[in-house]
Amino acid sequence: MTDKVIGRCIGETSPTMVSFISKKMPRVGEYVSLEYDGKIVLGMIESLIRGSVSITNEIYDPKTIEKIRQIEGDDHYIKGSIKILGDIELLKIPRTPPPPGTEVKIADSNVLKKIFKVEYAPLKLGNLITQEDVEVEVDINKMVTRHLAVLAMTGAGKSNTVAVLVDGLLKMNGSVLIFDMHSEYVNIKFNNGNINTLKPVLNPFYLEFYEFKRLARIPDNAYVQERYLRKAYKLAEKAMRESLVTHNDFLQVIEDQLNKWINDENFDNKDKKSVTDVANKLEYMKDRYGNILDMNASDIIDNLKLKSANVIDLGSVDEYASDVIVSHVMRKVLKKRKDYLRNEEGLKFPIFSIIEEAHILAPNNRPTESKRWISRIAREGRKFGVGLCLVSQSPKSLDSDSLSQANNMIILRLVEPTDQRHVQMASESLSDDLITQLPSLNIGEAIVLGLMTKIPTLVKIDEFKGKMAGGDLDIIGEWDIKIKNEEKRLDDLNQEYKDLGGDY
Repeated sequence: MTDKVIGRCIGETSPTMVSFISKKMPRVGEYVSLEYDGKIVLGMIESLIRGSVSITNEIYDPKTIEKIRQIEGDDHYIKGSIKILGDIELLKIPRTPPPPGTEVKIADSNVLKKIFKVEYAPLKLGNLITQEDVEVEVDINKMVTRHLAVLAMTGAGKSNTVAVLVDGLLKMNGSVLIFDMHSEYVNIKFNNGNINTLKPVLNPFYLEFYEFKRLARIPDNAYVQERYLRKAYKLAEKAMRESLVTHNDFLQVIEDQLNKWINDENFDNKDKKSVTDVANKLEYMKDRYGNILDMNASDIIDNLKLKSANVIDLGSVDEYASDVIVSHVMRKVLKKRKDYLRNEEGLKFPIFSIIEEAHILAPNNRPTESKRWISRIAREGRKFGVGLCLVSQSPKSLDSDSLSQANNMIILRLVEPTDQRHVQMASESLSDDLITQLPSLNIGEAIVLGLMTKIPTLVKIDEFKGKMAGGDLDIIGEWDIKIKNEEKRLDDLNQEYKDLGGDY
């Protein structure tokens, strides 16, 4: 171990937390070691304050402070708190607290390199902020099976973090499914695998009836409308099974049956209005969502590829349709993984699902179908090889139950207190002292905690080396281009006028 002593324990100590005093300035997030009771224990500095015995809060005259400084110089002390992480061998929390006066040393980088080295299924995330020579790897198995949340304010580095994660998974021959709400990943170039872009299309024949009903916007309490839509839907399914019609006729069969009831003079007039409403809503569905309905399309699940980033481009789809698509795909992924493990028919490989803008699809204040399936996969997915990653720039708007199921977190800069509190409520490992560090993180810096890493850590996330779209627009450049294009257009018009013999 290094002999660099930075301070000593003071006051009352506990097996999990100690205070220390120092004359040297360490850094929050730095790892330290304490040797006592025949063992070496690792700790992390979680808070620091600097003070002066002579210059106290009771002094109100700046001139007096200046005189004290002239006499004593910068004679300050540093006081901080250390969270005990465990002994350096097994990271087990000691049963006894360190004695007051115990030396506090900077942790040896070789020990840290050993701790952050993952022997099986590693993914290099970045390097320690406080000791840049120490690489930080996370355990892919524990990340995928125990789920992950990537949380940050806009511009803090979420997209870069997700790209690093995906590239690392592709390096290990993984299969990733990205629900791309803003078409950020469609044109990305990964170093370790391919992009498999999937159109956000649904074949109504592969939908469950309740999914079809939601796309047609039949309310749950419209029981008469639902009854007649179900009857027409079953007639269309039967015609398909008996090969009486082709896939292209599926919606037409439903429409024809609805119109048959509407035009039948003997049909119950009390229900005719409900049937007419259903017909109108079906027509609206075709007009509004015709771009995502394709009777000849295969099921999206059948097009997922191994060692690929499978990207469902939702950039052109509204939130309502996105909810239907995401919930449908998540339901089918879970079902087909269960089918494969039971009878080897279904989705043959595990998959890690990344949900961008998760607070839209799984909001905290209203029910959505996506939220239901996200929560279910969060509870059941690890048994069937379905991993989940929730990405959000507004944690306070994200469903707290879904967030609490993520046993791993990468938290980049968060400034808003309500966001910080919401995240802390969902994570047992995020202390008050670590929370206070979130606003001061620089772009690309993150607190990483959970089962995928042995100890909580402050990491500088690697910069993604592939080609990546998205990011902030160059507003000045965009304006400049438009002005130049307009000037060129006017010049061309003037030249045409001159060529015709006109005077300028």
